[in-house]
Amino acid sequence: MDLRNPSFRLGRRGLLTGTALGLAAPAMLRAQGTAPIRIGEINSYTAQPAFLGPYRNGWLLAQERVNAEGGIHGRPLETLFRDDAGRPEDAVRIAGELVASERVALLGGGYLSHVGLALGDFALQNKVLYVASEPLTDALVWSKGNHYTFRLRPSTYMQAAMLVEEAAKLPAKRWATIAPNYEYGQSAVRWFKELLAKARPDVEFVGEQFPALGRIDAGATVQALERLRPEGIFNVTFSTDLLNFVRQGNTRGLFENRVVASMLTGEPEYLEPLGEECPDGWIVTGYPRDALNNPVHIALRDAYRARFGELPRCGSIVGYDTALAIATMLRKVGSTDTEAMVAGFKGLRYQTGYGTGEVEFRALDHQATLGAFVGRTRLQGRTGVMVDWRYADGANYLPPDEQVRRWRPQPG
Repeated sequence: MDLRNPSFRLGRRGLLTGTALGLAAPAMLRAQGTAPIRIGEINSYTAQPAFLGPYRNGWLLAQERVNAEGGIHGRPLETLFRDDAGRPEDAVRIAGELVASERVALLGGGYLSHVGLALGDFALQNKVLYVASEPLTDALVWSKGNHYTFRLRPSTYMQAAMLVEEAAKLPAKRWATIAPNYEYGQSAVRWFKELLAKARPDVEFVGEQFPALGRIDAGATVQALERLRPEGIFNVTFSTDLLNFVRQGNTRGLFENRVVASMLTGEPEYLEPLGEECPDGWIVTGYPRDALNNPVHIALRDAYRARFGELPRCGSIVGYDTALAIATMLRKVGSTDTEAMVAGFKGLRYQTGYGTGEVEFRALDHQATLGAFVGRTRLQGRTGVMVDWRYADGANYLPPDEQVRRWRPQPG
């Protein structure tokens, strides 16, 4: 049965457009009248507010636009936001409540990697669609990937590969690493080391630092790195850990005459709080918001500022894209049946709010091809910005398909 497949796009004024709303909706959705389609969104709002406050705003912006265009065949989207406080056990409990009591059609969200893995396992055990927005662990779609879990953002492997491409061009041979001591940090370090060694067999890694997430002893960590006398540093810290690390590193001269490759540091939610302490010349992944001036992004940036009174951050785009991808899938399949939605996500394409073109959720492993921007940090006035940046298409930084098949235990 042809359920119709309207597609969203951003027009010149930044509004989502699709096929005419007067067309007959699929029978399955039409039979349910105008009852909202409910999405259960679970995230670490109190634990990671710098990223997740803008994330929620971006999600709401996309949802409001979808509903203004008539919703999903006449049914509005409704999102139930819940806070897991960064605890996997809370995330799983909340997921159960949302599915059993609130009757949500699917789950979305996740920020910390260990929380995302817990939600992915819940999705598998309970046969519920889970669209992971932010958890970066590779395991989510590879070693622990499953039929019901999809992921939007480029993983640790993908972002490490983007940074390695730049780091391999540098003369630095002696490298040290610093990362938070949990799945995300461990995975990022593993892939940076493996991929850089492959690209540059002459490099050596002289030491690692794995401080506890959110509890870095920055002074001691900087001293330990200094004693290693590296020529290059790979950094995976973020949020307050990053701020403390940069502050102590600047004070003690750790970054002088050394190159630094740093994951996520170019995102405004982490770069801007550094203020005048922003280090110069770090190679970073991030979001060059103010300099990204294609028509689609300009329209989104202006609409976000009009709606929330501030400029978007990277989290805003992630939230916007996740909600938009879900809406695109629902309009495509015309059903809230779980297996229909899973099938609808395989190979799904949507237009990212970055304005860099279409993103695809791969049928092979449920990983989206959303990319990231790679550039360098620079202090401009009293705040840091990304300069000399380029968009790295996620499709170009994935491992070979045959390797993914070996890693992924279950088809689909």
